[in-house]
Amino acid sequence: MQFKGTVHRYGRDIDTDVIIPARYLTTSEPSELAKHCLEDLDVEFVNNVKPGDIIVAEENFGCGSSREHAPIAIKAAGVDAVIAKSFARIFYRNSINTGLAILECPEAVDAIKNGDVVSVDTETGTITDETTGESFTAQPFPPFIADIIEQGGLLNRTRHVLGLA
Repeated sequence: MQFKGTVHRYGRDIDTDVIIPARYLTTSEPSELAKHCLEDLDVEFVNNVKPGDIIVAEENFGCGSSREHAPIAIKAAGVDAVIAKSFARIFYRNSINTGLAILECPEAVDAIKNGDVVSVDTETGTITDETTGESFTAQPFPPFIADIIEQGGLLNRTRHVLGLA
């Protein structure tokens, strides 16, 4: 899979309570969650994010509560991929389960700036900062994880495998 979009850059320890505040957990409707994604950190995020955009963050992205709402909100807001130095393990798994592409690449995070245009090839793990021309390599997804993300999440992939889609 290939993605290309504008970067929204954030720091370290972005927790799930900041990604989607608890006051909005009365719904699991993706479009409703998207309206409030990152609003306590960046009030303009939902106004500035466009389909295909990419979040770049420092260490420990997605720490905190183990809510699936966080990657759902990010994906529904239009973000195609998150690149970080590291992810909280439960957020990492929830992201895969919901079909959100996430890549760990500290070198890319150190170099990419807010507003840069970045392309990502998950098959090779190549991250290219189109603004500067620099390229970085993250660990590519194993085929079964790539399939889950490509199918839009674990539930969609399971439906497909069972012939229910």
